[in-house]
Amino acid sequence: MELIEIRTLIEADIKVCFDLSRSIDSHKESLKHSKEKAIAGKTSGLIDLNEQVTWEATHFGIKQQLTSKITEFESPTYFVDEMISGAFKYFRHEHRFIEDRGKTLMVDKLYFKSPYGFVGKLVNKMILKRYLTRLLVTRNSFLKTQAEA
Repeated sequence: MELIEIRTLIEADIKVCFDLSRSIDSHKESLKHSKEKAIAGKTSGLIDLNEQVTWEATHFGIKQQLTSKITEFESPTYFVDEMISGAFKYFRHEHRFIEDRGKTLMVDKLYFKSPYGFVGKLVNKMILKRYLTRLLVTRNSFLKTQAEA
């Protein structure tokens, strides 16, 4: 299993950061380049505990779908989305928010595992980890800009 951890310091209130991070609309806007769209479940607004969303996006030239569910939720400090169907063998994204003197440290921990045994492990290390890190950094840069505006 692979782990990606991204820390983003945002000069904004924790609640603003928390809500932007769970916004379906912000997610779509931040990943326009992959043609990401919500096609089932919660398709706009703020996602909450036990709600699901099915995303459709193009990655590596292939149109894919991934359905995730909010499995843990503590406003405004923490939530988790986990894949319930999609291309990964395992996919869990933890979102943590820590307030410090009017700023918010947003900590993303993404755990993932590809199918296909040894070949999947190679793909994780050689391609997916770098690719998913770039996606998270792109998304977080967008959220930071929105929150600080």
